Amino acid sequence: MRKIVLTLLALAAPLPAAAHVVAAPDTARAGSYAAVAFRVGHACSAGDVTLKVRIEIPPGVVSARPQPKPGWTYEIEREAGADPKAAPSAVTFTGRLPDEAFDDFPLLMKLPTAADTLVFPVIQTCEKGESQWAEVPSTGAPGEKLSRPAATLRLIPADAASAGHKH
Repeated sequence: MRKIVLTLLALAAPLPAAAHVVAAPDTARAGSYAAVAFRVGHACSAGDVTLKVRIEIPPGVVSARPQPKPGWTYEIEREAGADPKAAPSAVTFTGRLPDEAFDDFPLLMKLPTAADTLVFPVIQTCEKGESQWAEVPSTGAPGEKLSRPAATLRLIPADAASAGHKH
């Protein structure tokens, strides 16, 4: 019995970090193509159901393509008057995700060439409300605690071996 309890405690330990919408992985090479999943760990409130997940694409991302998900539809938004082949400004997934479950919303992106941290505000719409995961730390306060942090992707410099790789 003690072994079961310890196992359950070990499994529960990572849950608080998954409570926010996070990018997984949270690091990628600058200038690369990267598949990044935006993980929704719970509904907007206890017992609620997530109906939409809108991921805002930051400037500099060259392209972003959603991966179709069974039971979900997606809509790609572009700035008014933008070239149909231009990078989207947002991707919205629509479906149903109960509070007791989590899910990933993947995008394949061509990332900017400069090493930086990209910020992806995510709007989670539920039956009983909405959560805007859009807060960013104040300048110079990277350890600042935020109640609804935006998902982030840290871009690391491309190394010489990958610099010549093209798609």
